[in-house]
Amino acid sequence: MKNNMTVSGHSSRPAKASAAVRIFIAAAAVSMLAVLMPMKAWSQPPLYQKCLLCHGRPGFKKILPDGKVLELFVNKAELEHSIHAKLHCTDCHADVMEIPHMKVPGTVNCYRCHYKDNPNGAKPANEFFQSVHGKLDEQGDPKAPRCQNCHGGHNVQKVDSPLSTVSHLNVAYTCGKCHKPQYDNYVQSIHGTALLDRHIKSAPTCTTCHGKHLILKPDSPDSTIYPLNVINVCSKCHENKELIRKYNIPGGRISTYKESYHGIADEFGSVRVANCSSCHRAHLILPESDPRSSINKANLAKTCGKCHKDANVNFTKGKIHVNYKSKSNGILYYIGMFFEILTISTLTLLFIHILLDLFRRFKSGETKGKNKRGE
Repeated sequence: MKNNMTVSGHSSRPAKASAAVRIFIAAAAVSMLAVLMPMKAWSQPPLYQKCLLCHGRPGFKKILPDGKVLELFVNKAELEHSIHAKLHCTDCHADVMEIPHMKVPGTVNCYRCHYKDNPNGAKPANEFFQSVHGKLDEQGDPKAPRCQNCHGGHNVQKVDSPLSTVSHLNVAYTCGKCHKPQYDNYVQSIHGTALLDRHIKSAPTCTTCHGKHLILKPDSPDSTIYPLNVINVCSKCHENKELIRKYNIPGGRISTYKESYHGIADEFGSVRVANCSSCHRAHLILPESDPRSSINKANLAKTCGKCHKDANVNFTKGKIHVNYKSKSNGILYYIGMFFEILTISTLTLLFIHILLDLFRRFKSGETKGKNKRGE
C-alpha cells in the first residue's frame, strides 16, 4: 500500500509539468497569431464588428409601412475602401447609443464634420444650405437630395477617384437619377458624347455649369445659369485658347456675341435678350451639321421664332457670330472696314473743323469782342 502511494506521489509531478508545457505552448501560439494576423483585424473597433453582426448579412432589409424596401446591409469591403474607412459607425450614426439599437437611427448629419474651419480636415459644405437642394431639405421636402444621395452612403470616395459617384465622369449619371430628362439630353449632346464616349476630361458636365454645392435656381441673380451669367459660364471653355486649339473648337464665339445686338443688350442688363442657351439650348447642344440641332439651317426659323414671332427662312439667312475684322468673311469684312474708316475719318475731320473754326474766331478777335459785350 505504501509502495503504491509512493508510486502515485511520484507520478503526479510529470503530470503537472506536462500541463505547464501545454499552457506555455498555447500562450506562445496566441502570441505568434497576434504577430502574424493583420493589424486591421486587431485594430477593428468592437462596436464596428457588433454592427456587422446584423448589417453585414447580405439581404438584411426592412419593409416599410408604405411597402418600400429599406436596405440595411452594409458591404464591409465597400466601407473599408471608402474615404471614411477609419471612422467609427457612431461617428456618423451619432444617435445610436446601444447595440442592438431599438430605435431606428435618424438621418446622418454630415455637417458634424464638414463645416468651415473644422479641425479634422474635412472639406466644408456650408454652401449646400444656401442651395436650391439645401432649402428644399430645410423645408422638409422628402424628395430633396441630401449629401448621401450624391456622394453615397458607406462607399464615399474621393472626388477624383474613378469610383466616386461625383467624379467628373460619373456626376452626370448621379444627377440624372433625379433630373432624368436633362440627363437624357446631355448624353446625346456634343458635351456628353465628348466626356462619356470619348473620355475627354476637359468636356463640361453638370457641375461645370451649375456648380457643386451652391446650385441655385436659374432665376436667382447669383446663379451661374442666370441669363446675365450664362455667357461667363460658356466663356470658360469657348474663350480658352488652349482648348480651342486642342479640340479644333470654333473660336471667337463670345467676342462676336458681345459685339452683336444681343450681346450689347445683355451687357446693359437685359434678361430677356437671347444668350448662348437661348439658341444652342442648355443640355441638348449639338453641332450645326446635326439635323437635330437647334442651330441647323432647317431649324433656325423655329429657334429664332421663340423671340421673333415673324421669323421665317429669309430672316435666318444672315450670318451669325460674324467677325467683321476677319477677311474670311469676304464682303462683310470690307463693308465693316469701310464704315470703320468712314466713322474715324468723319470724326477726325469734324474735330479738325472745330479746331480751325476756334482758331479763326480767336484770330479775328470775335472771342474778345463777345467778352467785352458780356456775351
